[in-house]
Amino acid sequence: MKNEHVIDVLDKLDETYGVTKEGFYHKQPWQLLAAIMLSAQSTDKQVEEILPQLFTQFQNAEDMAEASLEEIEDAIRSIGLYKNKAKNLKKCCQQIVEELGGNVPGDIDGLLRLAGVGRKTATLFLADYYGIPGVTVDTHVFRISKRLGWALGKNPAEVELELQKVLPQEHWNRINFQLIYHGRAVCTARKAKCEACILAEWCEKKLG
Repeated sequence: MKNEHVIDVLDKLDETYGVTKEGFYHKQPWQLLAAIMLSAQSTDKQVEEILPQLFTQFQNAEDMAEASLEEIEDAIRSIGLYKNKAKNLKKCCQQIVEELGGNVPGDIDGLLRLAGVGRKTATLFLADYYGIPGVTVDTHVFRISKRLGWALGKNPAEVELELQKVLPQEHWNRINFQLIYHGRAVCTARKAKCEACILAEWCEKKLG
């Protein structure tokens, strides 16, 4: 895809989906990290519904670290994969409290040492909390960026590096939520609705 067409696509995404997205409800950095961890394979709506009560029950990382797994499981039971997420939340908060003095790392390497925190979660946390530019590659970004001809990588890490070269840095943080919205509504995994797509005239899948 020619560079001017990349800008055309980005302009259309900005126009259609906006340039800002409200982050998850939180008052402390560990809470935002926890919310992002909970959002894996769950909808934002499902996560948002439980956060106020969750953070009332567990008001700081120490509370979560000291809680029993059963308590955490009960608090997040409506979220997909809640048993595994409860285990990771408890371990992650234990690390934050015992190893980091209650502070959440502000760099990718530090975050990746925490239980349950993968590159996607870490990149999104840094973008949402600190405004640090980063391309978060989830299934929607992975699929659509390849359909657009922006990336050829075989895994999210490769696609992340390709997109950092293709996209202007000021678009890195918002490309994730824009392509999530587009992927859910139009460019779905099962069958892309190319006839209704705002990006069709620039898309290599449509043109191919």
